[in-house]
Amino acid sequence: MSGDPTADEPTPQPEEATSEALEPTPPAPPPAEAADTGYTPDGIPTFESVREKIETRYGTAIGATELAAETPEGRSVEEQYEERQRAAAERLEQIRKSMRSDEEKSW
Repeated sequence: MSGDPTADEPTPQPEEATSEALEPTPPAPPPAEAADTGYTPDGIPTFESVREKIETRYGTAIGATELAAETPEGRSVEEQYEERQRAAAERLEQIRKSMRSDEEKSW
């Protein structure tokens, strides 16, 4: 044996390791239920998944429209559209008046 008297003594364990051994471990969580993938086992989308996709797309489209209307470019496009609508309505009224005057002349 070696001349070192401490070589035969067991190494003391750190206090943390002994305190962890005394604490109870939390129980394992219950097994999770099968996640709803939105598809049947045959690979067909479920009604719920289709409805959710449609509602998500609709909400995204509405949100994008609202955001676009708040930007200067969006307001400019909206103003241009309204101006074209007014011009079209005025032109339609001119055409109707000219058609009425043509009808009156032919009678």
